[in-house]
Amino acid sequence: METSPLCCTPIQSAPLSDDDAAALASVLKALADPVRIKLVSVIAAAGEGCACDFPELLGKSQPTISHHLRQLVDAGILEREQRGKWAWFTVSNERLAEVCSILC
Repeated sequence: METSPLCCTPIQSAPLSDDDAAALASVLKALADPVRIKLVSVIAAAGEGCACDFPELLGKSQPTISHHLRQLVDAGILEREQRGKWAWFTVSNERLAEVCSILC
């Protein structure tokens, strides 16, 4: 799934439009959960991660992990690749750089 680029210049440069604020808030909302931040951290540190490893690692059920991974993929923060039975995830460094460039 291809995500659209985020908006705009850094927030300290000019006020965001309503649409730009909504787009940025959507991505930040996906990150605004301790389980999701932990997933991003684990995947980023390892370079990639298999969905099969996350329930035990985070102490959450597979459906809960799947929900969180889906939110992160939909926001463009993670990229998903199917390998046989399991989904593997990598962090979209480009998407995180977009967020950082707007916030910093």
